[in-house]
Amino acid sequence: MRFHLLSPKTLKLPATVAVQKSLWLSPCFGAYVVIFTFVLLATAYGSGQAMAGGIRFTDITQSAGIRFVHNNGAFGAKYLPETLGPGCAFIDYDNDGYPDILLVNGEDWPGHHRAASTLKLYHNNRNGTFTDVTAKAGLAISLYGMGVAIGDYDNDGYDDIFISALGQSRLFHNNGNGTFTDVTTAAGLAGVNEFSTGAAWVDYDRDGKLDLVVANYVQWTPQTDLRCTLDGAHKSYCTPESYKGASLRLWHNLGNGKFEDTTKKAGLYDATSKSLGVAVLDYNNDGWPDLLIANDTQPNKLYSNNHNGTFTETAVTAGIAFSEDGIARAGMGVDAADYDRSGRPGIIITNFSNQMMSLYHNEGNGLFVDEAPRSAVGSASLLTLGFGCFFFDYDLDGWPDIFIADGHIESDIERIQKRIKYRQPPHLFRNLGGGKFEEVTDSLGASFAAPRVARGAAYADIDNDGDLDLLVTTNAGPALLFRNDGGNRNRALRVKLRGTASNRDGIGTVVRLDAGGEKQWQMLRSGSSYLSQSELVLTFGLGQKMSVSTVEIEWPSGKIDKLSNIAANETITVQEGKGIVTATKFSGAEKTAKLELNRKAIQ
Repeated sequence: MRFHLLSPKTLKLPATVAVQKSLWLSPCFGAYVVIFTFVLLATAYGSGQAMAGGIRFTDITQSAGIRFVHNNGAFGAKYLPETLGPGCAFIDYDNDGYPDILLVNGEDWPGHHRAASTLKLYHNNRNGTFTDVTAKAGLAISLYGMGVAIGDYDNDGYDDIFISALGQSRLFHNNGNGTFTDVTTAAGLAGVNEFSTGAAWVDYDRDGKLDLVVANYVQWTPQTDLRCTLDGAHKSYCTPESYKGASLRLWHNLGNGKFEDTTKKAGLYDATSKSLGVAVLDYNNDGWPDLLIANDTQPNKLYSNNHNGTFTETAVTAGIAFSEDGIARAGMGVDAADYDRSGRPGIIITNFSNQMMSLYHNEGNGLFVDEAPRSAVGSASLLTLGFGCFFFDYDLDGWPDIFIADGHIESDIERIQKRIKYRQPPHLFRNLGGGKFEEVTDSLGASFAAPRVARGAAYADIDNDGDLDLLVTTNAGPALLFRNDGGNRNRALRVKLRGTASNRDGIGTVVRLDAGGEKQWQMLRSGSSYLSQSELVLTFGLGQKMSVSTVEIEWPSGKIDKLSNIAANETITVQEGKGIVTATKFSGAEKTAKLELNRKAIQ
């Protein structure tokens, strides 16, 4: 009988299994030893890498009761705003623990009225279906909406809604009884008519009250609309280069239901910007929130928080203002996360077709390096036009993956550029660790991978099973809801925050955890993606680990709460200064994880 020495590399085992230096196997029973050893080691070391296969994003839009079609008002004039919307959001507006859905809508142009269109709010029925409660909630409002930001600006325990729009943006106060009231005028936000896009709530001065940053695109009205053409004969949508820029606005929360415009005082006024995406991050780990602005054909902006109510622009010196060849790209969506466990947030920015998306690695010395040109992320995104984007751990292996919603702005683009499509499939890049990604879009279901004219995107766990589901909007088309089926074969810990000295949502809080020596951290943030807002709950994938050793929660107030020995597969609510106040087990996730382990053990 001959024996063969097989290495982990030969067997292609996960890195966490590679501690087993070699295996002596007999040809007659070696296969069984390999599988048995693999399962034991994968379980012991908590590897989630082997669990990624078999996950699907199932289109449940119709069965869930989502009946929404975006109205961009287009009637043939090809007005610039028509191409950009809409955004979307998850909001647990009634605090029942299940995220509800908010969809932003446009409206018909004056003189071209066809049908009424409004915002849409869908209540989560906790059984896989949603009910349209727009009218009941007082949100049957018609406006040319663009984006949305969710946050509890008055710390009353109920999340409020900000809608960015062409013209007057709106602030809706959550009354705590299932209804909302338009408080735009009372809050001091009225009288500002701009082309507003991305937005985010952020406590930039750490006073315990959420402030509001609102991006603006360009100076445009129907009366100042310009004629542009791709082929010299037919009108096309103009690029922003044809119009003057507009500064973002920073609204400081005064604490009495009112806001004041502190844009200039804070050093943020810049009329050359043409902004779409807004992300909040602490890129230099000084404990203060910084602002990242994705600009379209203008340099991106990175505003470093000076700790005194002002900011300093650092994008050029940080290396994210331009592409590697010194070109200001067409930035759309944006997000930030520690994708390689370096302890520092990296950045993604979606750009125009033929530009590829940006994947900036944070070097830790104030500099970022774009890794996209040397990665699968760059080559795969070269011909697509990305909008909504975010880091999220779809397979719960503990490594943040990347989702990109794609779609062009010009329906006739294929006549001019044969390789560019109007409808485009999304990208989902699986994080392999070590800063490496692979595209897995085609393996996640035909409906999920279908080409669309996508814009906004957000994630949430809509069914409390532990894994993250997706909401995607399309321009002049339907919104789509994709349920994550199989992601919860790995385990997770979800953390919901309740601030006391800090803002009630805990936005800006950093949560660090250690699960058997594997460390992760996330910051709870509003904004990111494109015109959209994901749920205000943090999800940490744990692979096959059964528990978390320690959790450290650093609140914006400076207070630190520490927890230990937390079981996996539950959502914990942590109150500042008090610790865990509720813990809710996922529905069905533990059973799914056990079945998957058994299935792999007998293959």
